[in-house]
Amino acid sequence: MKKPFNVVRKAGAASVSAFLGVLLHAPKAMASEADLVLPDLHSVPFLGGIPGDTLLLWGLAICLFGMVFGAIQYMGIRKLPVHSAMREISELIYATCKTYLITQGKFILILWVLIGAIIVAYFGWLRQMETVKVLSILLASLIGILGSYTVAWFGMRINTFANSRTAFASLGGKPFPTYAIPLRAGMSIGMLLISIELFVMLVILLFVPADFAGPCFIGFAIGESLGASVLRIAGGIFTKIADIGSDLMKIVFKIKEDDARNPGVIADCAGDNAGDSVGPTADGFETYGVTGVALISFILLAIKAPEVQIMLLVWIFAMRLVMILASAFSYWTNDAIAKMKYSNADEMNFEKPLITLVWLTSIVSIILTYIASYYLISTLGDGTMWWKLASIITCGTIAGALIPELVNRFTSTECAHVRNVVQCSKEGGAALNILSGLVAGNFSAYWMGLAIVVLMAGAYGLSTLGLSTLGLTPELIATQGILTVGLEKVIMLAPSVFAFGLVAFGFLSMGPVTIAVDSYGPVTDNAQSVYELSLIETLPNIKQSIQSEFGFQPDFTNAKRYLEANDGAGNTFKATAKPVLIGTAVVGSTTMIFSIIMILTSGLADSAAIAKLSILSPPFLLGLMMGGAVIYWFTGASINAVTTGAYYAVEFIKKNIRLDSGAEKASVEDSKKVVEICTKFAQKGMVNLFLTVFFTTLAFACLDSFFFIGYLISIALFGLYQAIFMANAGGAWDNAKKLVETELNAKGTELHDASIVGDTVGDPFKDTSSVALNPIIKFTTLFGLLAIELAIELAPQLALSLAAVFFALSLVFVHRSFFSMRIKVDEH
Repeated sequence: MKKPFNVVRKAGAASVSAFLGVLLHAPKAMASEADLVLPDLHSVPFLGGIPGDTLLLWGLAICLFGMVFGAIQYMGIRKLPVHSAMREISELIYATCKTYLITQGKFILILWVLIGAIIVAYFGWLRQMETVKVLSILLASLIGILGSYTVAWFGMRINTFANSRTAFASLGGKPFPTYAIPLRAGMSIGMLLISIELFVMLVILLFVPADFAGPCFIGFAIGESLGASVLRIAGGIFTKIADIGSDLMKIVFKIKEDDARNPGVIADCAGDNAGDSVGPTADGFETYGVTGVALISFILLAIKAPEVQIMLLVWIFAMRLVMILASAFSYWTNDAIAKMKYSNADEMNFEKPLITLVWLTSIVSIILTYIASYYLISTLGDGTMWWKLASIITCGTIAGALIPELVNRFTSTECAHVRNVVQCSKEGGAALNILSGLVAGNFSAYWMGLAIVVLMAGAYGLSTLGLSTLGLTPELIATQGILTVGLEKVIMLAPSVFAFGLVAFGFLSMGPVTIAVDSYGPVTDNAQSVYELSLIETLPNIKQSIQSEFGFQPDFTNAKRYLEANDGAGNTFKATAKPVLIGTAVVGSTTMIFSIIMILTSGLADSAAIAKLSILSPPFLLGLMMGGAVIYWFTGASINAVTTGAYYAVEFIKKNIRLDSGAEKASVEDSKKVVEICTKFAQKGMVNLFLTVFFTTLAFACLDSFFFIGYLISIALFGLYQAIFMANAGGAWDNAKKLVETELNAKGTELHDASIVGDTVGDPFKDTSSVALNPIIKFTTLFGLLAIELAIELAPQLALSLAAVFFALSLVFVHRSFFSMRIKVDEH
């Protein structure tokens, strides 16, 4: 465990030392996003005379409502009835997750020291920024890390309450509670996550001095991105090492799912939370924060009139507040409908009420978007901007609902592609299982790519309807007194970029619900495991005990059936959130890249520099090619970390599983050893992956600014399709196995073995590589803002020398990502 940390310290010390020596002799840098000054929000009235800042103060109350909602759900789930045997298992899972999360917290702080040193070097020495401003950036970055870490911890804790309560509720003989508890836990996480993130951003907007707010927003975004990257990548590696190690025992020893004698099962349950709860929760927190910061930066950089800046800033934050209210209303409405339909039913399709929730929230969000836009910005420009901007956001909202629907067409247990995987497996075994899963993933990338392109094209079309001048003629501009700082006809630069940023914003307009359906999966997965590990069916006089203590007769047969079917729904909806988040990262990155382009082209005024943003410019074209190379390396390195860790986990489990000794459960010591193996390789893999990305970003920023722009665009586009393909191929393999186990009841057969092989191939596809690309794209772009500002102020020879040094360091970690993780080859 110490070796990866030492590598970070040594590499960090070397890079920071190099920076300090360079920066002390570098010329003064130009203005950057950290120099942005917020306009006076009090100067523009809304809703008949309410100042902008006063209106947003009420938003803090809505944020507090969201936090209280999350806290009440948390306490309610904690108080739900649960048998002690199941509660003990969930508490053991929590204890394991807690140890893991503490380890990751220490690792994040080490990386923060590295990032913080560069922030101090750049802003403090090179930019000669006031000490208090530099400290504010550092503090904001720590708050960003703390936010990601806190919501991740909360998600892990409530899910480890919900898993045992769900497992116990399944014994009641009705499927509805098995559905309701995981969704309730997910909504708790979603509401709390969005509310905390928005609360922090409103506090910066309203209470931090205007000239400090820009640095605080940038620091906050970098911090939450750093925290999410570590938790997402390390969690993805951890969970799939444990999952593969546990699953392969079903083939080797022909044991059942979640057999209590398997030492890998507890690690698998902890991994479900580390990879599918901790990682996505931190990722979601970062996604909402970074998207907001990107839009704020765009408004302040691309719009010259303070009045327009204020109207759009207040409008955007109001839309985020509407998101909280829309999600709460939709959840309560959907819950009432689901109760009426299913509370007394003996059978239910667990996916249907989840699909209804997504579409209901989408419709409510769209309606409230138009209503709020009309009342807030109907006076903006020529009076038509309110519906045009609301329509652009709606393109993103539709994507947020349409993408999960498309994901269902490739990963649901009812869809043709998943059934094709099963059918292929019947005759072709694992080989055709894998090939047909690859088919599903590739087809899904086409249809989702098409959907995103169509909706972005719609947003672009709307942006051409006078958005650059807000529909105003020069005469109207003069009569309204809007300041344009010398740009007589242009009020907004690059309106299409703003439109794309709003599409990303719209993707997230169902925020709490998107997080809720994603969090549904790890609870349903864990509930099945908790049921098996508790050995509740074998406990003496268990039926009489439950009847006496809880007042009902347990139905063991239906309980297992409900849990397995619900796990299939969980698999599907875990898959739906992944393309939404990666789509947001890619679409939103265009807004952040625009900020870099503004720096390089002097606010789009330098035509010679603009000409270099073309495939006719060799550096730009080469950057486009290089981004793809890095995405494919990242995919291979993250899967390699899982492969190596899983090898040693399988090796240990095979040697230590006790099937003939009469033991009912694996020893706690053996289970802890598997967890230790998972943690070790998650940490090693994380070090190599993160430091390669870190040094590569610095190297390419120093090499050539326009090469770097091409690189950023390329990793976004390659990353989008790679992530969608891998996530949905993995989801298809996962639910194909679920179909074999439930509908075909073919556990222990050759068909089951083939489906397990496909599922283990899909594990790192869907839960490691694909999901980690989202925070990596955003971290690279955010950190790239800092790197490019530094690089363009260096002397050309010095910049090239640093590029060579940083690229050499990145190659060290690329090499380590395979060779330091390589499995020792047997001599014979």
